[in-house]
Amino acid sequence: MLQHDTLSSRFNLVWAMGLAAWASLAASVAPAQADEKPLHVFILSGQSNMAGMDPKLGFEPETKKLFPAANVVYFKVARGGQPIRHWVAQWDEIARKHGIDVAAARAKERDSKTIYYQPILDRFAEIVKEQGPPASVTFCWMQGERDARGRLSAAYADALRQLITNLRRDLQQPQMQFVIGRLSDFGKPDDEHWQAVRQAQTQVAGEDKHGAWVDCDDLNDKMKNGAKVDDLHYTREGYELLGRRYVRQAKAMLDGQKPAADGRP
Repeated sequence: MLQHDTLSSRFNLVWAMGLAAWASLAASVAPAQADEKPLHVFILSGQSNMAGMDPKLGFEPETKKLFPAANVVYFKVARGGQPIRHWVAQWDEIARKHGIDVAAARAKERDSKTIYYQPILDRFAEIVKEQGPPASVTFCWMQGERDARGRLSAAYADALRQLITNLRRDLQQPQMQFVIGRLSDFGKPDDEHWQAVRQAQTQVAGEDKHGAWVDCDDLNDKMKNGAKVDDLHYTREGYELLGRRYVRQAKAMLDGQKPAADGRP
């Protein structure tokens, strides 16, 4: 069973108060079930390619297919153009260890807080209060473009590990799964920072027994002026497939199987 409600109005109010309201939130919540269906929670977070993914097109149909006897709940916290430091409180310390000029990286920021992290904790707490402890939690991540284009790739792997560690601790879900959407082939082979973020994402996923990644290289193929280009953002069909791949990788791990090694389940 899967139902959906939208929380964007709540965070628009928070933004008006200067507290991070451009977090794009979408949530699915079902009332507590008398038949005690297992509850599986998916957290969808990241920047523009997560914000642009409509879960109703691919993600929801795949959950209905693969979790027919379960109660699946998801919510989204995403906004375009955001660096990973807006989720990770320890980013400054991590960045300095990698020789990054933190002051320069943050020079043009209006707000240096981790404005997209607390909304995840708050919404998850609401779900647990309403429906009880979940049988599983899966964190789906689609982010990294901003860090690659900002030439901040050196800190990315450690920041991503820290984000996962923080979530497992603060959600009190030490077995939380995660599925990372690897940056697409928009970045050229000689773009060292783009390629470094791609490598960091697959590395972090591969070193964790509860981690997986999805390939996005075939999700952004568009025609412009009669020629095929690898765009920064995905096609409608690409976003649909992205959602399905997240669910497929998550379900494989829940079933004790290895997720698809090529990121294309």
